[in-house]
Amino acid sequence: MTTDAAASAVLLAVTGRRSYSKVTGEAPTRTELLTLVTAAARGADHGALRPWRLLELRGDARERLGAAFVAASACEGVEAIKLAGKPLRAPLLIALITSRHASFKVADWEQDAAAAGVAHLLTLLLADAGWGAMWRTGPLVRTAPVRELHALADGEELLGWLYVGGVPDDCKPGVRLSIDAEEFLGVL
Repeated sequence: MTTDAAASAVLLAVTGRRSYSKVTGEAPTRTELLTLVTAAARGADHGALRPWRLLELRGDARERLGAAFVAASACEGVEAIKLAGKPLRAPLLIALITSRHASFKVADWEQDAAAAGVAHLLTLLLADAGWGAMWRTGPLVRTAPVRELHALADGEELLGWLYVGGVPDDCKPGVRLSIDAEEFLGVL
């Protein structure tokens, strides 16, 4: 059984979670990121397969992702320039990749869920460390140029990217509507 203080800290972290669509130019170092990834790996993982991997995209890698976006789309001119600039909205992007393993016990969807769990835990850990993050996806995630850029193997799928940076000083608190838990928690 956990203490009330520990449970309260986790509850506060989860209820205080928000996405940051705009971040500053600061980002966690690789060393800081490794610590957070190690902690995020503690998430539920049926069969202990670790069916995921992450890629850091900094500097020129973000520009190459923008070029892959343009190559994967039918955009030209101003629209292509806008699309190419999307990965430049944060100094660090973390590609979230589900890397499925052949298993008769753990279905693909369970492996995808484990990968998504690691990604979500990582967003909570980044927030706790003082960083802003937003999980972004979109129609280009599963296109050939984007797959090639990320060197995805057979059995791997890109789940999107965490856009990570500093939290702006003028950032307004995120608003997330509360739910009526009775509507979502049934009894069998």
